[in-house]
Amino acid sequence: MYSQGLIGAQTETGEDEAFLERFQARIDAEEKIEPTDDMPEGYRRTLIRQIGQHAHSEIVGMLPEGNWITRAPTLKRKAALLAKVQDEGGHGLYLYSAAETLGVSREQMTEELLAGKAKYSSIFNYPTLTWADIGAIGWLVDGAAIMNQIPLCRCSYGPYSRAMIRVCKEESFHQRQGYEIMMTLARGSSEQKEMAQDALNRWWWPSLMMFGPHDTDSVHGDQSMRWKIKRFSNDELRQRFVNATVPQAEFIGLEIPDPDLKWNEEKQGYDFGPIDWDEFWRVVRGNGPMNRERIAARRKAHEEGAWVREAANAHAAKRKARAEASRIAAE
Repeated sequence: MYSQGLIGAQTETGEDEAFLERFQARIDAEEKIEPTDDMPEGYRRTLIRQIGQHAHSEIVGMLPEGNWITRAPTLKRKAALLAKVQDEGGHGLYLYSAAETLGVSREQMTEELLAGKAKYSSIFNYPTLTWADIGAIGWLVDGAAIMNQIPLCRCSYGPYSRAMIRVCKEESFHQRQGYEIMMTLARGSSEQKEMAQDALNRWWWPSLMMFGPHDTDSVHGDQSMRWKIKRFSNDELRQRFVNATVPQAEFIGLEIPDPDLKWNEEKQGYDFGPIDWDEFWRVVRGNGPMNRERIAARRKAHEEGAWVREAANAHAAKRKARAEASRIAAE
Protein backbone atom coordinates (compact mmCIF):
# COMPACT_ATOMS: atom_id res chain seq x y z
CA MET A 1 0.00 0.00 0.00
CA TYR A 2 1.34 3.44 -0.79
CA SER A 3 0.11 6.96 -1.34
CA GLN A 4 -1.69 7.27 -4.67
CA GLY A 5 -1.86 11.06 -4.79
CA LEU A 6 1.83 11.86 -5.16
CA ILE A 7 3.18 13.19 -8.42
CA GLY A 8 6.85 12.84 -9.25
CA ALA A 9 9.54 10.47 -10.43
CA GLN A 10 8.52 6.83 -10.31
CA THR A 11 10.70 3.92 -9.25
CA GLU A 12 10.84 0.62 -11.13
CA THR A 13 8.05 -0.64 -8.89
CA GLY A 14 5.86 2.33 -9.83
CA GLU A 15 6.17 3.98 -6.43
CA ASP A 16 6.84 7.68 -6.15
CA GLU A 17 10.39 8.53 -5.10
CA ALA A 18 9.22 11.42 -2.92
CA PHE A 19 6.90 9.05 -1.04
CA LEU A 20 9.70 6.52 -0.55
CA GLU A 21 11.96 9.25 0.80
CA ARG A 22 9.31 10.41 3.25
CA PHE A 23 8.70 6.83 4.34
CA GLN A 24 12.41 6.27 4.93
CA ALA A 25 12.56 9.53 6.90
CA ARG A 26 9.87 8.16 9.21
CA ILE A 27 11.88 4.98 9.65
CA ASP A 28 15.06 6.94 10.37
CA ALA A 29 13.16 9.02 12.94
CA GLU A 30 12.18 5.79 14.75
CA GLU A 31 8.46 6.27 14.08
CA LYS A 32 6.33 3.15 14.25
CA ILE A 33 4.54 2.17 11.05
CA GLU A 34 0.95 1.11 11.69
CA PRO A 35 -1.43 -0.97 9.51
CA THR A 36 -3.40 2.08 8.32
CA ASP A 37 -0.24 3.94 7.25
CA ASP A 38 0.92 4.08 3.66
CA MET A 39 3.94 1.84 3.11
CA PRO A 40 6.01 0.62 0.15
CA GLU A 41 4.87 -2.66 -1.31
CA GLY A 42 8.33 -4.12 -0.75
CA TYR A 43 8.14 -3.27 2.96
CA ARG A 44 4.76 -4.98 3.21
CA ARG A 45 5.94 -8.09 1.34
CA THR A 46 9.09 -8.35 3.44
CA LEU A 47 7.08 -8.21 6.65
CA ILE A 48 4.56 -10.79 5.41
CA ARG A 49 7.41 -13.15 4.51
CA GLN A 50 9.29 -12.65 7.79
CA ILE A 51 6.31 -12.67 10.15
CA GLY A 52 4.77 -15.61 8.30
CA GLN A 53 7.97 -17.64 8.59
CA HIS A 54 8.21 -16.71 12.24
CA ALA A 55 4.61 -17.80 12.90
CA HIS A 56 5.12 -21.08 11.04
CA SER A 57 8.28 -21.73 13.07
CA GLU A 58 6.40 -21.34 16.34
CA ILE A 59 3.69 -23.78 15.24
CA VAL A 60 6.02 -26.37 13.71
CA GLY A 61 8.31 -25.93 16.72
CA MET A 62 5.60 -27.45 18.92
CA LEU A 63 6.10 -30.83 17.24
CA PRO A 64 9.57 -31.99 18.38
CA GLU A 65 8.82 -31.02 21.99
CA GLY A 66 5.20 -32.16 22.05
CA ASN A 67 6.55 -35.62 21.32
CA TRP A 68 8.11 -35.66 24.83
CA ILE A 69 5.24 -34.34 26.98
CA THR A 70 4.03 -37.81 27.97
CA ARG A 71 7.59 -39.11 28.36
CA ALA A 72 9.04 -36.35 30.54
CA PRO A 73 10.69 -37.89 33.64
CA THR A 74 8.56 -36.21 36.33
CA LEU A 75 5.17 -34.55 36.72
CA LYS A 76 6.92 -31.20 37.21
CA ARG A 77 8.80 -31.66 33.92
CA LYS A 78 5.60 -32.65 32.14
CA ALA A 79 3.77 -29.56 33.39
CA ALA A 80 6.62 -27.22 32.44
CA LEU A 81 6.97 -28.70 28.97
CA LEU A 82 3.22 -28.61 28.42
CA ALA A 83 3.19 -24.93 29.38
CA LYS A 84 6.05 -24.23 27.01
CA VAL A 85 4.39 -25.94 24.05
CA GLN A 86 1.20 -24.04 24.83
CA ASP A 87 3.17 -20.79 24.84
CA GLU A 88 4.51 -21.58 21.38
CA GLY A 89 1.01 -22.06 20.06
CA GLY A 90 0.15 -18.65 21.49
CA HIS A 91 3.19 -17.10 19.83
CA GLY A 92 2.01 -18.44 16.50
CA LEU A 93 -1.40 -16.86 17.14
CA TYR A 94 0.11 -13.45 17.93
CA LEU A 95 2.27 -13.56 14.83
CA TYR A 96 -0.42 -14.73 12.41
CA SER A 97 -2.59 -11.91 13.76
CA ALA A 98 0.21 -9.39 13.18
CA ALA A 99 0.66 -10.65 9.61
CA GLU A 100 -3.08 -10.35 8.95
CA THR A 101 -2.84 -6.59 9.57
CA LEU A 102 -0.80 -6.46 6.37
CA GLY A 103 -3.63 -7.81 4.25
CA VAL A 104 -2.77 -11.51 4.08
CA SER A 105 -5.13 -14.12 5.48
CA ARG A 106 -4.18 -16.86 7.90
CA GLU A 107 -5.71 -19.36 5.49
CA GLN A 108 -3.36 -18.23 2.72
CA MET A 109 -0.31 -18.45 4.98
CA THR A 110 -1.33 -21.92 6.13
CA GLU A 111 -1.87 -23.13 2.58
CA GLU A 112 1.57 -21.85 1.58
CA LEU A 113 3.16 -23.71 4.50
CA LEU A 114 1.40 -26.98 3.71
CA ALA A 115 2.27 -26.65 0.01
CA GLY A 116 5.94 -26.13 0.82
CA LYS A 117 5.99 -22.56 -0.52
CA ALA A 118 6.51 -20.90 2.87
CA LYS A 119 9.53 -21.61 5.03
CA TYR A 120 9.98 -22.12 8.75
CA SER A 121 13.14 -22.33 10.84
CA SER A 122 15.37 -25.16 9.67
CA ILE A 123 16.14 -26.10 13.29
CA PHE A 124 12.79 -27.86 13.68
CA ASN A 125 13.68 -30.42 11.04
CA TYR A 126 15.99 -32.24 13.45
CA PRO A 127 14.72 -35.13 15.64
CA THR A 128 14.49 -35.14 19.43
CA LEU A 129 16.13 -38.45 20.30
CA THR A 130 16.45 -38.19 24.10
CA TRP A 131 15.11 -36.15 27.01
CA ALA A 132 18.34 -34.13 26.91
CA ASP A 133 17.29 -32.83 23.49
CA ILE A 134 14.42 -30.99 25.21
CA GLY A 135 16.99 -29.28 27.42
CA ALA A 136 19.20 -28.46 24.43
CA ILE A 137 16.26 -26.98 22.53
CA GLY A 138 15.33 -24.76 25.44
CA TRP A 139 18.89 -23.66 26.13
CA LEU A 140 20.27 -23.35 22.59
CA VAL A 141 17.32 -23.01 20.22
CA ASP A 142 15.28 -20.70 22.44
CA GLY A 143 18.48 -18.90 23.41
CA ALA A 144 19.19 -18.23 19.75
CA ALA A 145 15.57 -17.19 19.27
CA ILE A 146 15.85 -14.65 22.10
CA MET A 147 19.01 -13.24 20.54
CA ASN A 148 17.10 -12.83 17.28
CA GLN A 149 13.86 -11.59 18.76
CA ILE A 150 14.79 -9.03 21.39
CA PRO A 151 15.80 -6.55 18.64
CA LEU A 152 12.43 -7.22 16.98
CA CYS A 153 10.77 -5.53 19.97
CA ARG A 154 12.11 -2.35 18.31
CA CYS A 155 11.02 -3.35 14.81
CA SER A 156 9.66 -0.43 12.78
CA TYR A 157 6.30 -2.17 12.23
CA GLY A 158 4.12 -1.57 15.28
CA PRO A 159 2.02 -4.77 15.46
CA TYR A 160 5.11 -6.97 15.06
CA SER A 161 7.17 -5.10 17.64
CA ARG A 162 4.36 -5.17 20.21
CA ALA A 163 3.72 -8.89 19.71
CA MET A 164 7.40 -9.57 20.28
CA ILE A 165 7.42 -8.01 23.75
CA ARG A 166 5.28 -10.79 25.20
CA VAL A 167 6.93 -13.46 23.05
CA CYS A 168 10.38 -12.54 24.37
CA LYS A 169 9.22 -12.60 27.99
CA GLU A 170 7.93 -16.13 27.52
CA GLU A 171 10.98 -17.24 25.54
CA SER A 172 13.20 -16.20 28.45
CA PHE A 173 11.29 -18.70 30.61
CA HIS A 174 11.81 -21.37 27.94
CA GLN A 175 15.54 -20.72 27.79
CA ARG A 176 15.92 -20.94 31.58
CA GLN A 177 13.86 -24.13 31.65
CA GLY A 178 16.11 -25.75 29.03
CA TYR A 179 19.33 -24.66 30.73
CA GLU A 180 18.11 -26.01 34.07
CA ILE A 181 17.41 -29.38 32.43
CA MET A 182 20.91 -29.46 30.95
CA MET A 183 22.48 -28.40 34.25
CA THR A 184 20.65 -31.16 36.12
CA LEU A 185 21.80 -33.78 33.62
CA ALA A 186 25.37 -32.47 33.45
CA ARG A 187 25.65 -32.66 37.24
CA GLY A 188 23.96 -36.04 37.49
CA SER A 189 25.27 -39.51 36.75
CA SER A 190 27.95 -40.16 34.13
CA GLU A 191 25.24 -41.51 31.81
CA GLN A 192 23.15 -38.36 32.26
CA LYS A 193 26.12 -36.09 31.59
CA GLU A 194 26.95 -38.12 28.48
CA MET A 195 23.34 -37.69 27.32
CA ALA A 196 23.57 -33.92 27.83
CA GLN A 197 26.88 -33.72 25.95
CA ASP A 198 25.48 -35.77 23.08
CA ALA A 199 22.50 -33.42 22.77
CA LEU A 200 24.81 -30.39 22.78
CA ASN A 201 26.94 -32.02 20.08
CA ARG A 202 23.93 -32.52 17.82
CA TRP A 203 22.17 -29.18 18.40
CA TRP A 204 25.10 -26.75 18.51
CA TRP A 205 25.71 -26.28 14.80
CA PRO A 206 22.02 -26.25 13.76
CA SER A 207 21.52 -23.56 16.42
CA LEU A 208 24.21 -21.40 14.81
CA MET A 209 22.50 -21.93 11.45
CA MET A 210 19.27 -20.50 12.91
CA PHE A 211 20.61 -16.97 12.41
CA GLY A 212 20.56 -17.48 8.65
CA PRO A 213 23.30 -17.33 6.02
CA HIS A 214 26.39 -15.17 6.20
CA ASP A 215 25.67 -11.49 5.69
CA THR A 216 27.26 -11.64 2.23
CA ASP A 217 24.76 -14.34 1.21
CA SER A 218 21.66 -12.80 2.82
CA VAL A 219 19.26 -11.70 0.07
CA HIS A 220 16.98 -9.51 2.18
CA GLY A 221 19.29 -8.45 5.00
CA ASP A 222 20.48 -5.03 3.84
CA GLN A 223 17.01 -3.74 2.94
CA SER A 224 15.50 -5.11 6.15
CA MET A 225 18.19 -3.25 8.08
CA ARG A 226 17.45 0.02 6.25
CA TRP A 227 13.75 -0.37 7.01
CA LYS A 228 14.65 -1.28 10.62
CA ILE A 229 12.69 -4.48 10.42
CA LYS A 230 15.98 -6.02 11.55
CA ARG A 231 18.40 -4.18 13.83
CA PHE A 232 21.44 -6.43 13.58
CA SER A 233 22.87 -8.60 10.84
CA ASN A 234 22.88 -12.41 10.90
CA ASP A 235 26.58 -12.60 11.67
CA GLU A 236 26.38 -10.01 14.45
CA LEU A 237 23.63 -11.95 16.19
CA ARG A 238 25.42 -15.27 15.71
CA GLN A 239 28.56 -13.85 17.32
CA ARG A 240 26.56 -12.51 20.27
CA PHE A 241 24.98 -15.94 20.75
CA VAL A 242 28.35 -17.71 20.77
CA ASN A 243 29.81 -15.18 23.20
CA ALA A 244 26.87 -15.65 25.59
CA THR A 245 26.57 -19.44 25.34
CA VAL A 246 30.14 -20.67 25.62
CA PRO A 247 30.53 -19.51 29.28
CA GLN A 248 27.18 -21.14 30.08
CA ALA A 249 28.46 -24.47 28.77
CA GLU A 250 31.68 -24.13 30.72
CA PHE A 251 29.76 -23.38 33.92
CA ILE A 252 27.88 -26.70 33.80
CA GLY A 253 30.89 -28.67 32.61
CA LEU A 254 29.91 -29.32 29.00
CA GLU A 255 32.18 -28.87 25.98
CA ILE A 256 31.20 -26.96 22.85
CA PRO A 257 31.76 -29.36 19.91
CA ASP A 258 34.09 -27.04 17.99
CA PRO A 259 37.86 -27.68 17.97
CA ASP A 260 38.41 -24.23 16.44
CA LEU A 261 36.65 -22.38 19.26
CA LYS A 262 38.95 -19.91 21.04
CA TRP A 263 38.79 -16.53 22.72
CA ASN A 264 39.88 -13.57 20.58
CA GLU A 265 41.17 -10.83 22.85
CA GLU A 266 41.24 -8.26 20.08
CA LYS A 267 37.56 -8.51 19.19
CA GLN A 268 36.53 -9.49 22.74
CA GLY A 269 34.63 -12.47 21.43
CA TYR A 270 35.05 -16.10 20.43
CA ASP A 271 36.37 -17.27 17.10
CA PHE A 272 34.55 -20.40 15.96
CA GLY A 273 34.85 -22.94 13.20
CA PRO A 274 33.18 -23.01 9.78
CA ILE A 275 29.47 -23.77 9.51
CA ASP A 276 28.36 -26.50 7.12
CA TRP A 277 26.28 -24.32 4.81
CA ASP A 278 25.64 -27.25 2.47
CA GLU A 279 23.70 -28.88 5.30
CA PHE A 280 21.89 -25.61 6.04
CA TRP A 281 20.65 -25.17 2.48
CA ARG A 282 19.80 -28.86 2.17
CA VAL A 283 17.51 -28.61 5.20
CA VAL A 284 16.03 -25.26 4.11
CA ARG A 285 15.18 -26.77 0.71
CA GLY A 286 13.22 -29.60 2.28
CA ASN A 287 15.76 -32.39 2.59
CA GLY A 288 16.47 -32.39 6.31
CA PRO A 289 16.02 -35.37 8.64
CA MET A 290 12.43 -34.47 9.54
CA ASN A 291 11.15 -32.07 6.85
CA ARG A 292 8.60 -34.45 5.38
CA GLU A 293 7.41 -35.66 8.76
CA ARG A 294 6.90 -32.11 10.05
CA ILE A 295 4.81 -31.02 7.06
CA ALA A 296 2.87 -34.29 7.10
CA ALA A 297 2.03 -33.73 10.77
CA ARG A 298 0.87 -30.16 10.10
CA ARG A 299 -1.21 -31.28 7.12
CA LYS A 300 -2.84 -34.04 9.17
CA ALA A 301 -3.66 -31.63 12.01
CA HIS A 302 -5.08 -29.11 9.53
CA GLU A 303 -7.31 -31.69 7.88
CA GLU A 304 -8.51 -33.21 11.14
CA GLY A 305 -9.24 -29.76 12.55
CA ALA A 306 -11.45 -28.74 9.62
CA TRP A 307 -14.65 -29.55 11.52
CA VAL A 308 -13.60 -27.27 14.39
CA ARG A 309 -13.05 -24.35 12.02
CA GLU A 310 -16.37 -25.03 10.30
CA ALA A 311 -18.21 -25.19 13.62
CA ALA A 312 -16.60 -21.96 14.80
CA ASN A 313 -17.56 -20.19 11.59
CA ALA A 314 -21.14 -21.49 11.83
CA HIS A 315 -21.40 -20.32 15.43
CA ALA A 316 -20.06 -16.89 14.51
CA ALA A 317 -22.57 -16.62 11.66
CA LYS A 318 -25.47 -17.50 14.00
CA ARG A 319 -24.37 -14.92 16.56
CA LYS A 320 -24.09 -12.30 13.84
CA ALA A 321 -27.56 -13.18 12.53
CA ARG A 322 -29.07 -12.97 16.03
CA ALA A 323 -27.42 -9.62 16.65
CA GLU A 324 -28.73 -8.29 13.36
CA ALA A 325 -32.24 -9.56 14.14
CA SER A 326 -32.14 -7.88 17.55
CA ARG A 327 -30.99 -4.62 15.98
CA ILE A 328 -33.83 -4.68 13.45
CA ALA A 329 -36.38 -5.50 16.17
CA ALA A 330 -35.10 -2.63 18.29
CA GLU A 331 -35.60 -0.21 15.40
